[in-house]
Amino acid sequence: MLSLLALGLLAGQAVSALPTISTKGSKFFTSDGNQFFLKGVAYQLTEDDPLAQPTQCALDAALMKELGANSIRVYHVDPTASHDDCMKTFDDAGIYIWLDLDTFSTYIMGPGIASPVWNSTMYEAYGQVMDAFHNYDNLAGFFVGNEVLTTAENSNAAPYVKAAGRDMKSYRDSKGYRNIPIGYSAADVPSLRPMLQNYLACGSNQSEALDFFGLNAYEWCGDSTFEQSGYQFLQQNASDYNIPIFFSETGCQTVKPRTFGDQAAILGSDMSGTWSGAIIYEWLEETNDYGLISYGTPAPATATAGVVAGYTRSGTPIPISPDFSNLKAQWATLSPASVSEAAYTQTMSPVACPDYTSGAWEVSSGASLPTQGQAAQNGRVSGSASSGSSAANGQASSTGGSASSGGSGTSAGGASATSAAAAAPSSASSASTTAGRGSGMAGTMVALWALAMGIAGVAVVL
Repeated sequence: MLSLLALGLLAGQAVSALPTISTKGSKFFTSDGNQFFLKGVAYQLTEDDPLAQPTQCALDAALMKELGANSIRVYHVDPTASHDDCMKTFDDAGIYIWLDLDTFSTYIMGPGIASPVWNSTMYEAYGQVMDAFHNYDNLAGFFVGNEVLTTAENSNAAPYVKAAGRDMKSYRDSKGYRNIPIGYSAADVPSLRPMLQNYLACGSNQSEALDFFGLNAYEWCGDSTFEQSGYQFLQQNASDYNIPIFFSETGCQTVKPRTFGDQAAILGSDMSGTWSGAIIYEWLEETNDYGLISYGTPAPATATAGVVAGYTRSGTPIPISPDFSNLKAQWATLSPASVSEAAYTQTMSPVACPDYTSGAWEVSSGASLPTQGQAAQNGRVSGSASSGSSAANGQASSTGGSASSGGSGTSAGGASATSAAAAAPSSASSASTTAGRGSGMAGTMVALWALAMGIAGVAVVL
C-alpha cells in the first residue's frame, strides 16, 4: 500500500504546470517545443504588488481566461511578499507573467534621476525580484526597464539599459536559474527607431545583447490599416531582427469603441512571421480610459477605502462593453502560423550596431558598455563613479512620456499615422496609480514615484 507521503507526491506530480518559455533566434518557444505568441493584458491595480493579493488574482484570472489572455504584464512587485497563490492561480488559468525588475527607487532614468545610472544597489534590487520569481514556471520574462529613453537627447542612456541586461543575464546564469528571457520595453520614439531596437540586439558578443525587445506603440487607432497606421514600417524595421520582438503595450483609445483591429495584423500574416504578439493596455478602467474591466462605477469623491483617483481597485471585475467583447472576439479568431522549435533554424545574424550620429544617436557603436557605477559624458561612457552614484553630465529624462515624443504617429520611413501622442496614455489622463507605468506614462510615474518615495500542424500556444 502506498504511504500517504507517496500518494501526496503522486498527487503533486499530477498537477500540470505550464511549460516554461525561452528564446531561440527571433522566436519564443515553450519547453514542449511550441512557438509562443503573446495575447496579453497590462495588470497593475495600484502601486502595490498585484501578485500578492490571492483573492483578487483569482477573480481577475478567471475573467482573463474568458477573454483569451495567455499573458499579463506586471510593472512593480514586492520581492519580500508571498506570490505562490497568485502565481498558481494564473498558472492554472494558462497565463504567463512578464515582469519588470525595477522598482520606484531603481529606475535607470526617470523622476528625480537627471542622468542614466546603473549601479550595484540597483543590481542587487533587480536580483531580489529575480530571486523571488525565477522558480515559477509561468514567469515568462523580465524587463530591465520601461521607456528609459523618451527622446533622442537621452540616447546616452541606452548603454545603461544594455549593461543592466548584460548583468542580469549574468546574474541569472551564475545562480543556475533556467534561461528566463530578459529584455526591455521601449517607448515608440520615431527619432530613436530603429537605432535603439538594433542597439540592444547588436554585437558579436551576444551575452551583452538582450533576449527580446518590447515596443509600447499606440499608432493603430480606430478602423486604421496596416499601411495607414505605420505598422508596415514597424514590420520593415524588424524583418531581419535576430531576437524576439513584440508589442509590450498597445491599444489606442482615441477612437471609441476600441475594435482592436491591429491584433489581426500582429497575429496574422502581415506580422506574425516576425512579431510575437502583443500586450493590451490595460486591465483596469481608470481616468485614462484604457480599461477592459471595472470594479463598479466610479467612486464618490469622498470615498477612500479601496479607492485610488476615484476608481475602485478591487472586487469582482465587470467587463466594459463593447471593448472587452471586441478584444475577446479578435483573439478567438486569431491563430498565428507557427513553427516547432525542432523545425526552426535561426538563420539571421545579429543586426549591425547603429553608428554615432550627433543629435540623433549619441552612442558610439564600438564603445564598451558601462560597468556598475560608471558615468556618462556626452553620450559616451567614460571614467568611473562610486557604485551608488548616478551618471554625470547626462541628459535629463523627459517626463512627458510617450504622450510627447514617446509615442508616434509618424513611423520611421515617413509614414503618416494617427498621432500616438494623442493615442498613448498621457500624464494628464493617467494620474492614477497604474504603477506609474503604461506607455510613456511618465506623468503617472512621477506621481507614483513620489508616493512610493514619500510552422503547419504544430500546436501553437495561444
